[in-house]
Amino acid sequence: MESLGDKLRSVRESKGYTFDYIGRETNIAIRYLEALETENFSVFPGEPYLLGFLRNYGEYLGLDVNELLSLYRALKIREQPVPVEALLKSPSKAPKVLLTIFLILVGIGVVGGGVYFFMNISWKTNAAVTEEHPAVVYTMEGNSLERRFYKGDSILISMRGNQYKIDLVNLGEAVTISAPMGSVILDLGQEINIDINSDGLDDIRISAQDFARDDPSVGVLLRFDINSDIGPVNESIDNETILPAADVGGAQNDAVNNLSNARIIYRSDTPYPFIIQASFQGYCMFRWEIYRELRWQDRKEQYFVRTNELEIQAQNGVRIWVSNAMAVKLQVIVGVETIPLEIGGAGEVVVADIRWVQGDDKKYYLARFGID
Repeated sequence: MESLGDKLRSVRESKGYTFDYIGRETNIAIRYLEALETENFSVFPGEPYLLGFLRNYGEYLGLDVNELLSLYRALKIREQPVPVEALLKSPSKAPKVLLTIFLILVGIGVVGGGVYFFMNISWKTNAAVTEEHPAVVYTMEGNSLERRFYKGDSILISMRGNQYKIDLVNLGEAVTISAPMGSVILDLGQEINIDINSDGLDDIRISAQDFARDDPSVGVLLRFDINSDIGPVNESIDNETILPAADVGGAQNDAVNNLSNARIIYRSDTPYPFIIQASFQGYCMFRWEIYRELRWQDRKEQYFVRTNELEIQAQNGVRIWVSNAMAVKLQVIVGVETIPLEIGGAGEVVVADIRWVQGDDKKYYLARFGID
């Protein structure tokens, strides 16, 4: 049977990964990666660290984590020394009288242990039960949250119209939390950044500020912060001012400023910055421009394939060009709502503007305009 270290090393080498590369991807120190492959477990500060790193490393390599944990436990059992007495098969030569005395002493010990149990252990157990905390799900409002969590508690974090859940799964020598991108282990006073939505950016900063090792009854003081360079969804983009309808698109587009020619997406007393999310279902050439400083600019063009995703942030308007309207699924995030956006049929080449326009009723309308 292939050993734990051999399995990790063979899969890593088959993928062409180096320790440096995996260390950057998983935030696991290189010395711990090397220790897992050489089965040198003495370098870890404690078994919770070892198991956490083994789980994260295995998940990153695409291995069966339960199988890796079984290999580790089997290895630990084989390493346990076997007493010499257990290998010898010699009959007992103790006289019956000594055996009788031994049994009497055992009986006294059992009685004494029972008395001790009922006088000491039982009340401690009851006290521990009374200190158990029911699992609580907290919702993060704003850009930060700090409070004491207990095992089983969770926090819901909303970003870009999506909601993500983080769970506190264990409190021992370290704090173990489960996030959408995998397990994270924190020591006392440690701070770590995670990419909660797998978009390549570190979105959330988590720190463990106070807990007692191996005493889950006191919980842990956790702090969650949305990194400042991400910002809330409805925050102003580039501090740009929303333009009135007459200025959006220029005089040459006055005809399409008429709301009768538009498909209304959202209505509001105040215009918001908005986001267009694109999820590609097939091969598609996609082009987009942002309306900024009284003109269309920042034109970009890219060839996308199935499973690719794109997010476009805008203040006043976005113009898009799609080579196959059914090859992309679009949605608009505006205010606190996420709204599907239909633009055309299969094989259809579409050019459209999505932008704010002020109506005769002085309300603002985020609308989709077709461009010929």
